[in-house]
Amino acid sequence: MSLRRADPGQAATRARARMVERLRGQGIRDERVLAAMMQVPRHTFVEEGLAYSAYDDTALPIGYQQTISQPFVVAKMIETLRTGRELGRTLEVGAGCGYQAAVLSFVASEVYAVERIRSLLDVARENLRPLRLPNVRLKCADGTMGLPEAAPYDTIIVAAAAASVPVSLKEQLAPGGRLMLPLGGADQRLVMIERQGNVFRESRLDAVRFVPLLTGTE
Repeated sequence: MSLRRADPGQAATRARARMVERLRGQGIRDERVLAAMMQVPRHTFVEEGLAYSAYDDTALPIGYQQTISQPFVVAKMIETLRTGRELGRTLEVGAGCGYQAAVLSFVASEVYAVERIRSLLDVARENLRPLRLPNVRLKCADGTMGLPEAAPYDTIIVAAAAASVPVSLKEQLAPGGRLMLPLGGADQRLVMIERQGNVFRESRLDAVRFVPLLTGTE
């Protein structure tokens, strides 16, 4: 029986609380990130038939050959980007079903989320509508080009793996800002780039598995 049919209130809240405790056990320490993960009903961002798995630590299909990232990866990326600072104006590349944008809304002042697949962006809009998040804006756009009209960004987070860092994203990063994305093909690793003036300092982090970052819109 899915969470939606069983009890969209108490059952989902208990499952979310167990997820947050698991994240603590996995080393997530940022209380604002944990609180944000607790706030967002992940089961409403996946198909009803997958709702029973929504709070497992696993990626799930959301259609269009895309996935919703596993909770630990979402929490870890945001926690790392927040270390010693606030996220400020944030660009998310690869909005998918809207889940990560929702989590970001609780820890960033503004969230601009772009998605290249128009039909998937429509799904994200529907998923986000009940939450009434005033600081989230969605747009269909080629994520490799960023979103220049709202730049610069204090934080850029990319939810798809690139072969190299898109130049447009680096250019749209504010001084002192941070960009995180998975780099690689078969072997991928999270990379964080920090802009200090016109110098970009790169740090390589955990091994991950993301869908590829594609160009264009459809």
